[in-house]
Amino acid sequence: MDFSKYEATANDFIMLDRMSGGPETGAAESVRLCDRRTGIGADGVIEVFPSQACDIRMRITNADGSEAEMCGNGVRALFLFALDRGITGADEITVETLAGRKAARKAGSARGLSLFSVDMGAPGYKRGDIPMAGEPGEEAVGVEVELEGGPVVKATCVSMGNPHCVVFVDDVSGCAVESLGARLETHPLFPARTNVEFVKVTADDALEVRVWERGVGETMACGTGACAALVAANLNGFTGKRASVSLPGGRLEVEWSESGVVLTGPARRVFDGKTVD
Repeated sequence: MDFSKYEATANDFIMLDRMSGGPETGAAESVRLCDRRTGIGADGVIEVFPSQACDIRMRITNADGSEAEMCGNGVRALFLFALDRGITGADEITVETLAGRKAARKAGSARGLSLFSVDMGAPGYKRGDIPMAGEPGEEAVGVEVELEGGPVVKATCVSMGNPHCVVFVDDVSGCAVESLGARLETHPLFPARTNVEFVKVTADDALEVRVWERGVGETMACGTGACAALVAANLNGFTGKRASVSLPGGRLEVEWSESGVVLTGPARRVFDGKTVD
């Protein structure tokens, strides 16, 4: 099987071209391909299909085999993959995802890497949007999440087409991302599980973030997570509606306006390959 490896802020993906046909990759196959010791190694598998509603359709499967609704870093990587493969030559495209139609466009370059902006849509921060247990119309801002055996974690929960639980901390380098992230991901409050962001506000226009991704574990970056962090920070009065978000894999620019949230960052082709089946 021919594949390509792409990364967007060190969030890495196995890219598969399905424009000419081919079956969707199954859960077990995604797990095998994403294994970093016995497979190719990646945070997820992204497949590009024809679409009747948009220019292309994106399907993303996490490293644990679960299918994700949307991935902001993945859309940027997919756009570059589509350009490299000649699937499109346009400066702007629309992408069909499980979270709806997303528009992506070229945004110049920086440090030798191509930049892309993605219109991520309007965030949701009511319990029913996320989804989250409780009264559907209640805003999920400053919610106390009680973990079995402690502690009680104060969080703001946001939907960016997929669920996010944002926790503000004084020090991202020293916080217990793995233990708290895993427990929050599977907390009964979140029927579809959740991504978890640990966020330090470093200025009124700057955030430092580490991410525990649903179905993956801690990753170097998460596009929807960066967007959720900015939205949560603004809802709590910590920042304005625009910020640079620094993650272990690099920096993303996020802006929240009346038309929705826009995410801007780089994408890069790492290599092309062929599996031995």
